[in-house]
Amino acid sequence: MNVFDFDKTIYQGDSTRDFIFWCFRRYPKTLLYLPLIGYASVRYYTFHIGTKTEFKEKMYRFLKTIKGEEDIERFWKEKIGRIKPFYHQLHRDDDVIISASPEFLLKPLEERLHFTVIASKVDIRTGLYDGLNCYHAEKVRRFKERYPNGKIESFYSDSYSDEPLALLADKAFIVDGDTLIEWNYRHHKKHLRT
Repeated sequence: MNVFDFDKTIYQGDSTRDFIFWCFRRYPKTLLYLPLIGYASVRYYTFHIGTKTEFKEKMYRFLKTIKGEEDIERFWKEKIGRIKPFYHQLHRDDDVIISASPEFLLKPLEERLHFTVIASKVDIRTGLYDGLNCYHAEKVRRFKERYPNGKIESFYSDSYSDEPLALLADKAFIVDGDTLIEWNYRHHKKHLRT
């Protein structure tokens, strides 16, 4: 099987950020959560307080004001064209997408694009996590949980923070826009905050 990160890898941009701004434009009430999101961002990124999961739970509180699955469906009708052409050329039906984005956002793509999604388990109504943010070493744990004997032929990501997964693959590639570059293990990331 081939395994892919999602955002900036096979999707042009960051799907979570795109969805948040999509909601901001359609639901003015979501803008009331901007101060909380700003506070959580400064707390996590500037002062290094808390975990990425805690930060994201605060960020996702705006979900209480939207229409859930109905809005996700509408979002993908508009954004499905942002899947990169190289992915369509490489696609196989046993592809696995592993992402830190919320599962509720990516799951609707399973049937449309014929791949399996492993992502952060976030409640679409409350923004609360069930488990950890699916990032760095957590991606490996989640992959092995789902595929105990899984063999990754090729792995693709836009970020060296995904090195734990790259190490499981026969071949690994960094995706820079639409360009695939062989993984350079000298660029590994240490001391990542999860």
